[in-house]
Amino acid sequence: MLTFQWLASTTLAAAILPGLHAEPHCPGDVASLRFRLVQRSQIIVPIAINHTGPYDFLVDTGAQVSIVDPALAAELHLKMEGTVGFVGVSFRTHPSFSHLEILEAGSHASANALVVVQNLGYLQVADPHIHGILGGDFLKHLDVLIDNAHGILCLDDAKIMQTEVRGKHIALVTPPHPEGGVLSTEPVIIPAHLSGVPARPLLLLLDSGITTPLLYDIGKEVAGGFSVSVPIHDRGPDGMERVFSVLAPQDLQIGTLTFHRISFITPIATRKDVPKVEVDGLLPTVLFRRVYISYADRFVVLEPW
Repeated sequence: MLTFQWLASTTLAAAILPGLHAEPHCPGDVASLRFRLVQRSQIIVPIAINHTGPYDFLVDTGAQVSIVDPALAAELHLKMEGTVGFVGVSFRTHPSFSHLEILEAGSHASANALVVVQNLGYLQVADPHIHGILGGDFLKHLDVLIDNAHGILCLDDAKIMQTEVRGKHIALVTPPHPEGGVLSTEPVIIPAHLSGVPARPLLLLLDSGITTPLLYDIGKEVAGGFSVSVPIHDRGPDGMERVFSVLAPQDLQIGTLTFHRISFITPIATRKDVPKVEVDGLLPTVLFRRVYISYADRFVVLEPW
């Protein structure tokens, strides 16, 4: 996940407009969990851990596992049980992990939940109240609706929302998992077409933890090349500074939906600096008015602004 400010785009700017309805609710009257936004895109919800809290967590559909910061881990007296491999944008780390008695988001809970303990200073620069990340290991047992228009998160373990949500089902892609024993859950990856890369569809991870669309190392495939801006510097979860460029605006097609002049960023790095990943890039969920994810049935429904 990254912490960049939004790039100029009329499509993306619409995502910060507040909902107009006073009493929003989830489809099928599923219980809602109201969220607030950090940097106009990152979803923050209250989480209970071991019957204490609430603690502010970032909801991250792009994260493999849930994370707590070291300060919260110390407060909860978590016992470290070892280390795990962890891959992200241009980095690879081996943080410690532990297990929680129970992790709760609204009316949904996960017992004996594994959590990674990792410094979240790169998120806390924008909001020092963030103490963790709610990742795919918790969400994968649910149908999830992110309603950006009304600021609510809907979590459903009985498929009640499926009959209420309208829109084309976009099948999720399940690519080969990376080697090396890295923790992994089934990611939320969709095929998309980019105007600058006509040769093939790209695999993009729908990521509620990222603030800006991102592409990895696909420079040789870009027709005519991308023009880039002055480099941007950002610090990642491993504490190392990375350099990124802003690519020229592109038209993006997902199924029957087309989005114009979307600006992606790309890491400036040698090939050896970029871990092998299973996707071509990351796509923020805030680009859409609503995002419905069925983890079990492996599809998403995207509603544009």
